[in-house]
Amino acid sequence: MEKREKLIHIIAQELSIAGWQVENVISLFEEGNTVPFIARYRKELTGALDEVQIREVLEKWQYLQNLESRKEEVLRLIDEQGKLTEELKTAILQATKLQQVEDLYRPYKQKRRTKATIAKEKGLEPLAEWLLTFPVNESVEEKASQFLSEEKEVHSIEEAIQGAKDIIAEKVADDATFRQWIRTETFKKGMVVSVAKDTEKDEKKVYEMYYEYEEPVHKIVPHRVLALNRGEKEDILRVSIKAPVDDILNYLRKKVVLNEHSKAANLVLEAIEDSYKRLIEPAVEREIRNELTEKAEERAIHIFAENLRKLLLQPPLKGKTVLGIDPAYRTGCKLAVVDETGKLLKIDVVYPHPPKNELDEAKRKLLEMIKNYSVEMIAIGNGTASRETEQFVADTIKELSEDVFYMIVNEAGASVYSASELARKEFPDLQVEERSAVSIARRVQDPLAELVKIDPKSVGVGQYQHDVSQKKLAESLNFVVETVVNQVGVNVNTASAALLQYVSGLSKAVAENIVKRREEQGKFKNRSELKTIPRLGAKTYEQCIGFLRIIDGDEPLDRTAIHPENYQKVKELLKQIGATTEDLGSEKLRQALENLSIKETASALGIGELTLKDIIDALIRPERDPRDDLPKPLLKKDVLKLEDLQKGMELEGTVRNVVDFGAFVDIGVKQDGLVHISKLSDKYVKHPLDVVSVGDVVKVWVEDVDVAKGRIALSMLPPR
Repeated sequence: MEKREKLIHIIAQELSIAGWQVENVISLFEEGNTVPFIARYRKELTGALDEVQIREVLEKWQYLQNLESRKEEVLRLIDEQGKLTEELKTAILQATKLQQVEDLYRPYKQKRRTKATIAKEKGLEPLAEWLLTFPVNESVEEKASQFLSEEKEVHSIEEAIQGAKDIIAEKVADDATFRQWIRTETFKKGMVVSVAKDTEKDEKKVYEMYYEYEEPVHKIVPHRVLALNRGEKEDILRVSIKAPVDDILNYLRKKVVLNEHSKAANLVLEAIEDSYKRLIEPAVEREIRNELTEKAEERAIHIFAENLRKLLLQPPLKGKTVLGIDPAYRTGCKLAVVDETGKLLKIDVVYPHPPKNELDEAKRKLLEMIKNYSVEMIAIGNGTASRETEQFVADTIKELSEDVFYMIVNEAGASVYSASELARKEFPDLQVEERSAVSIARRVQDPLAELVKIDPKSVGVGQYQHDVSQKKLAESLNFVVETVVNQVGVNVNTASAALLQYVSGLSKAVAENIVKRREEQGKFKNRSELKTIPRLGAKTYEQCIGFLRIIDGDEPLDRTAIHPENYQKVKELLKQIGATTEDLGSEKLRQALENLSIKETASALGIGELTLKDIIDALIRPERDPRDDLPKPLLKKDVLKLEDLQKGMELEGTVRNVVDFGAFVDIGVKQDGLVHISKLSDKYVKHPLDVVSVGDVVKVWVEDVDVAKGRIALSMLPPR
């Protein structure tokens, strides 16, 4: 138990939380509880840690357990060789990082045959040891001649000395203290250097700034690390780390050469230089570049995850009939009308653009669809022909007497969804582009429900997502989707299997079983009915049920985020204040609940204060959706061209992507404009995410327009 307590203490210190919080999170997880369930329904036990904090605890716990098992393995392997000293054992046990354990294990690792192992086989280790005593009066050649042997293939004094130097070189390279110092020094004083290797392959001159480039290792920012890695991978750049070689060799000389007047001193110096150049430098360079890459990947994944979270939390435009348009030139613009529940009402295609140019016919069809289906909102995908389609829509809706707005929808991933097995199942009779038009319309009505059908990597809000560890990226993005889905909650009578599978505790198979049961027997009337679903056992039911809502069933509490395990307590509470479950969301109930003493009521009911606060919140706002509190998307009636932009012009736009160096904002012209990090705020900005998020509607001013390159520079600072 002592070891467990020690690890819990380390995590608590690293994350600045209490040991009991860490202990409880780990215990709850080991009992089979999911992160969303622990965050929402076990707040008293965790001190109200959120999903991200809980995940951090679990990740650190996993790392420390891996570290402990590696320490045990390394101790066993060294002990089997009979070389485990008390000092070495203590050093290994006190290591806090895997890298330190590997450094300490290096001298004892079974190596493939190296120059040093060959020299040892030739019996030259005693000569190496003798050289390291730095004798003053004895002749090196004379000593070396004692090791000549036909049998062991040591034919000359030079061969004997060279073998001894090889042994010394490896001994120096294997010293954990030297390694650590050299690694730290290279990090502090080294330079990342890149030169052009094959510029022919860089047709668009994407990597031009890196053809002759250097920057201190400790200053290089994550997106440049990933850009250099990609340039190297594409064979355009050669990237290396220039270390402070003189400082390192001086350090090694002082540490290893005990007597400079010895005849052995020069030979040992040669061995040190060989050790650094041949063995240490390449390894340290590899380790530092791996570390830089790992940190850069973490950063890129974090940015992608944050952007995805904001995209999924885009406020839904509820209760509107929407016309979705998937724009195109040659194949025409596909139109899809969906009702307020997302049900497809009508599919069509129009050809307002070249080569067909059937503008009048296209107008007629569009107006007809708007009138016939009482369309209130048009969603236009932002892909090919998007701006021309926007112009066509803006011109057409001017002819209507009633208000119809349109918005540009980020259609990233719509084509991935349209060609997927899921889309084929949903719309077997539609073509791929027609399914895209449906998806674009539904993205306006409920972005979350639609976007969960797509692999999160394809939603177009990342930076260098193809250059990072795909496993880590997938884990991180799935965690974000799961967190958002469970924070919002899911209507079990309308949700797709794609959405249900992200609910706490539910697998893909169980999600499909829920949909199957709904299709065969009709809507669920209460949460208890879910207990009959195949493969949905008691533990799964406990984990998922609070996140599944039944809006018009026979138990009013099923509309809320209150867990059935608390229904009895809730009914006691309502009885105390003279209310029933029929009063949910009423003004009368709100007033009665707001006057309660949380402390006394929680104590009387025998539940925690944090749980009681959540219950009261759910009774006052039974169908609360966290997305309702966010700013609504930008609706438009008219269009803008790149050529219309003037320096200093004030515009409103939607943030489409946030990257390390700024934010891309859709201002309604063909190209998104870039607000550089320096133009986001008049205060110092450490990272753009501190100021803006995907989906934000922001006020910007045009700084510069390059029509030829299609580049727009924007600023969020008003012109002076």
